[in-house]
Amino acid sequence: FQKQEFFVDMTCEGCSNAVTRVLQRLEGVHFEIDLPNKKVCIDSKHNIDTLLETLKKTGKNVSYLGEKSAQ
Repeated sequence: FQKQEFFVDMTCEGCSNAVTRVLQRLEGVHFEIDLPNKKVCIDSKHNIDTLLETLKKTGKNVSYLGEKSAQ
């Protein structure tokens, strides 16, 4: 799977918890939340549109940043 990076306008722990909640509903999703930088890195078989729609359910501003290169 390719890791995809998204910007999510998270300001607090509650915001990151909301992201965790919506992503846990999807099958086969592994993710890391970078709260200080307002980024969510998702490793899954889902397409970008599905991931964006899921993240938008948090009510936050969300945008797709691109593929995260393996480090």
